[in-house]
This record gives sequence, structure tokens and C-alpha cells, in this order.
Amino acid sequence: MNRDYEIYVLLTDTGTLFTKTIKLFTRDPLNHASLAFDSNLNEVYSFGRKNPNNPFFAGFVKEDVRADFFEQTTCALYKCTISQHAYQSIRTQISVMEQNRDQYKYNLLGMFGVMFNIEMKREYAYFCSQFVASVFEQGGVNLVNKSPLLVTPGDLVNTPLLELVYHGKLHNYTGCQQRQAAATFRTA
Repeated sequence: MNRDYEIYVLLTDTGTLFTKTIKLFTRDPLNHASLAFDSNLNEVYSFGRKNPNNPFFAGFVKEDVRADFFEQTTCALYKCTISQHAYQSIRTQISVMEQNRDQYKYNLLGMFGVMFNIEMKREYAYFCSQFVASVFEQGGVNLVNKSPLLVTPGDLVNTPLLELVYHGKLHNYTGCQQRQAAATFRTA
């Protein structure tokens, strides 16, 4: 029996200097993309800061969206329904990246390539929206009709494969999810 799975794309704006700089070029209100395996945002992955205080030390990360770094973050959460095969492929890709996390770097050069519409592929290196588009594509789901090397968070907003679940302050969403889980636990 083939059953459909839900997977999520989280777009955020943390308001950092780096994000503001990216926004100058993309003109997109949300400039960071992450992949989540659950609507509670307990398993969120991306390419970004390994240390919230240092934007230059970046690579593959499992993000804690409840951390202080995300306190003032604006977000949009999108849901994508995919096949079991695609879901398993994406899960496997993330597992391999987690096991080899030290190999992966942030593709800053590739991000500059996007500004000039030049594909800059680097082995074991991604920028956030390239990462999201790549894992979906390798899983057999083309979110955007362009190379993952050129995908921006704004491109992800415009794909018909993603359904908006929430838009607003991230801490309002994650706090709401925690309260719902606590209420469910108390009534069970």
C-alpha cells in the first residue's frame, strides 16, 4: 500500500545583518529556507549558522526553531504531500548528511552565483534554498522549474506543490503547537 506523506518547507526572516543583505538582492521578505519532517517543527534541517553568533561558520544544521536566535523571526510554513518513495529518499539523504555533517559547507559562492544567474556547483556545499530544492529533486519531486543551484526562497513561495499552513511570528506558531501538545497530553 502506497500512502502519501507530508513534509514541510519553512521560510524565515531572522532580521540579522546577513539576512538583510540577502534581502537587498532577492527582494524576498523571507530569505532562509529549511526542511521539516513534522508540523511541530521538531525536526528542521537546513544550511546555515552552526553557531548563532557567527555567520561565517556555517554548513548543514539541525535547527532548533525554539532557540533565542529565532525569537523575533517571521516565518511561513508550507506543507507538501509526497509519495512514500519520495519521503524515504529525502529521509535517507538527510540521514547521510547528518552522519557526514563535517563534510558539508555553506555554498556562499553559489549564493553569489544566483545574483548573476550563474550556476556555481560545489561538492558538499549548499545554500539553504539550494539544499531544500536539491533534496526534493533527488527524491523525485521538482518543486521549482529551474536548477536547484539557482533557487531562492522566493521561488519556493511560488510553487503550486506547497500549501501555506501558517504565516506570522515563528514563536507564536511554535508556542501554539507546544500548548496543543500539552493539552492533548493532559486529556489523554
